[in-house]
Amino acid sequence: MTSDRMTPEVLWSMGRIGTFNVSPDGNTAVYTVTYYSVEQNKSHSVIYVLNLNSKAQTLLTTSPKSEYSPVFIKNGQKIAYLTAESGTSQLWEMNVDGTDKRQISFEKDDISEFLFSPDEKLLILIKEVETDASIAKNDSDLPKASGMVINNLMYKHWDTYVKSIPHPFVARFNGDRIEDSTDILEGEPYECPMMPFGGIEQLSWSPDSKSIAYTCRKKTGKAYAISTDSDIFLYDIATKSVKNLCKQADWTEQPCDTTMSLEHQAVNHQQKDNNVGYDQNPAFSPDGQRIAWLSMERDGYESDRTRLCVYEFATGNKTYVTEKFESGVDQFLWMPNSKNLCFSGVWHGKTQIYTTNLKGDVKPLTDEVADFSLVSLAPNGKDIFCKKHSMKQADEVYLLKGNKLEQITFENKHIYDRLTMGNVEERWVATTDGKKELCWVIYPPHFDATKKYPALLFCEGGPQSPVSQFWSYRWNFQIMAANDYIIIAPNRRGLPGFGMEWLEQISGDYSGQCMQDYLSAIDDLKKEPYVDEEHLGAVGASFGGYSVYWLAGNHDKRFKAFIAHDGIYNTQQQYVETEEMWFPNWDLKSAPWIKNAEGQMQKAFRESPHLYVDKWDTPILCIHGQRDFRIEYTQAESAFSAARLRGIPAQLLLFPDENHWVLKPQNGILWQRTFFRWLDRWLKPDNK
Repeated sequence: MTSDRMTPEVLWSMGRIGTFNVSPDGNTAVYTVTYYSVEQNKSHSVIYVLNLNSKAQTLLTTSPKSEYSPVFIKNGQKIAYLTAESGTSQLWEMNVDGTDKRQISFEKDDISEFLFSPDEKLLILIKEVETDASIAKNDSDLPKASGMVINNLMYKHWDTYVKSIPHPFVARFNGDRIEDSTDILEGEPYECPMMPFGGIEQLSWSPDSKSIAYTCRKKTGKAYAISTDSDIFLYDIATKSVKNLCKQADWTEQPCDTTMSLEHQAVNHQQKDNNVGYDQNPAFSPDGQRIAWLSMERDGYESDRTRLCVYEFATGNKTYVTEKFESGVDQFLWMPNSKNLCFSGVWHGKTQIYTTNLKGDVKPLTDEVADFSLVSLAPNGKDIFCKKHSMKQADEVYLLKGNKLEQITFENKHIYDRLTMGNVEERWVATTDGKKELCWVIYPPHFDATKKYPALLFCEGGPQSPVSQFWSYRWNFQIMAANDYIIIAPNRRGLPGFGMEWLEQISGDYSGQCMQDYLSAIDDLKKEPYVDEEHLGAVGASFGGYSVYWLAGNHDKRFKAFIAHDGIYNTQQQYVETEEMWFPNWDLKSAPWIKNAEGQMQKAFRESPHLYVDKWDTPILCIHGQRDFRIEYTQAESAFSAARLRGIPAQLLLFPDENHWVLKPQNGILWQRTFFRWLDRWLKPDNK
C-alpha cells in the first residue's frame, strides 16, 4: 500500500473547522479548529483570525485549555469566546489580534453556550440545572451513594442519566462584565435547548433586543418519551411573559395510546394547524415583523419532512414557504429584505443551497457533487458564507457569490496534497419493484479496471438519514477505498431527497423493500468485471447495524463478512430498552405485546434479525459502545453470543466509555484497525 493513501492516523490528524463568524465590516473572520492528539487521547480547540482580503491566518489562542465559540462584539473591536479556565467554562474577551485576554463572566456554573442580544446589553447563557423529573434525589446524608431511584421514563438520554438539564439564563452586560443572570425557565422541569443535540441555534433574539424566541418541549417522563411535539415560545424581557407561537388558544392535549404509533391517533388528525411535531430553531426577520422556524407536521415522527414555517406577528398567520421542495430543510437564513430566505436541504444524495420567498417560490443556488451547510450572510447582505464537504474532502469554508464559490479556508490542504483519493461515481440501480435508486460507488485510489477488488455494501443508519456526499471521521469511504475495497452506498428506501413516498416506505417495514434495495445495489455492482463477487462484505451502524444483522440471516450466501456497529439485533427487546419511545412506536408501529386480529405481532417484531440466527453462516464482527442508551450494548453481546454458540466465526469490540459514536482518538484508531483486520481476514484470502 503506497504512502499516498488514507490511514486512521492521517484521518485523526485532520483539523476540524467549527464555528465561523465574520466581523461587521466584512474584512475579518474568527473561527475555531479542533485538533486531536492520539497520544494524549483528547481534543483541543483553538481560535484563529483570518484576514478575508489577504487570506492571512493568525492563531489567537495557545492555552492548554480549549477555547471556542468566538464572536465579534463591540462593533468588531473585540472577540468574545468561551474557555475552560479555572475549572469552569466561562466567557472571556480579547482584542482582534489576540491581546488583552480577560474574563468577563464569573458564573458559579459552567456556561456551555451564549448569545449576545443585538444591542449587546444582554445575553443568553446556557447552563445546567438540576432535575428530579425522572430520577429522585438521594438522601442528603448519602452523598456517595451511586444508586438511582427511577420513577419515570426519560431517566436516560443518548449517553447520560438525566439528573440535570440545560436552561437559558438572561444576563446583563455592562461592557466590562456579565452579571445578574436569571433563568427564564426557572422552576420549570423542561430542557432548552433540547437534548441530546440541540444548541444555541434553538434560541433567537428579536432585532430590538426586547424578546427571545426559544425552542422547548414542555413535557417530562412518559409524555416526553412518546412525543416529538416541541414548540416555539416568545419570552418578553420586560414583562417576563411567555407566548406559545405554535398552538392555537383553544389547544388541549389529546389523549393517546402510548404503546402505539401516533400516526393514526387524534393528535395528528386535527383541523387546525397546531404544529404538533418538531418545531425548532427560530430566527426573527431583520425587520422584526416575522419569525421563521423549522417545523415537522406530525407528532411522534422524528423523520417527518422539515418545512420552513414563517409566522407573521401582526396577524398570527403561518406560511410554509418550502412546500415546492419535496425534501426537508436543514438550515435557513433570512435575507436583509425580510422577504427572502435561503436554506439548505438534500435532494438526490446532495445537500444544496436554495432560496425561497414568502410565496414559496424555490430556486437552487448551488449544484455540485457535495454537501453544503449555511454559516452566515456576508455583511453586504448578498453573499453567503457556507461550509462544503464531500466524500473526498472534509469541511472547508466557502463564500457563495451569486453562482460562484470562493474557498476561504484551507485547513487540511497540506494533507490532501499528499493523498490520492478514490473516485466517487453516481450509479442508478434498478430495484425489485421497478424503480431506480441512487447509489454512490467509491473506487480505490490508483484503481485498475483489469484487476479484481473485494466490495463492500454500506448500510446507512437513521433509518431515515441521507446517503449524501457526507464526510465521516469513522465511516469514511476514502479510508475504505484506500484499503483496496470498492464501496457501494445506496440511497435505499426510507431516505430523504427522493420524495415522501420513498422516504416513508420504510416505516413498519424494516425487513422489506429497503433490504431488497440493498441487495439490488450489491447485485448490480458485482456484475462488473473488476469486482470479486466471491468476496463481498456488508457493513453498517445503527439501522445499518440492524441491516447487517438481518442480512446475516437472509443474504443467500452473497456475503463473506459482516460488520455491525451499534445495531438492533432483537427488535422486541429494543422496544423496551431505548429511551425515545416515539421512535419505536412510529417505526415498529406498536409495542410487541400488541397483537393484530390474527394474533400476530407487528411485522418488525415477527421478522426481527434474532429470529433468523439459525440461518447465519458468515463471519461477523459486532461493535458497540456501552454508553449507548439509544441502542443498548446488550444487542451486540447477544448477537456475538448467538454466533459463537452456533460455531460461526465472530468478534465483539466493546467500548465501555463510548456512546452511539466513537469519539476518543485511540478508540477511533482501534475501531479502524479492528474493522480492516476483520475484513481483510475474510475478503482478502491471498493476504493470509
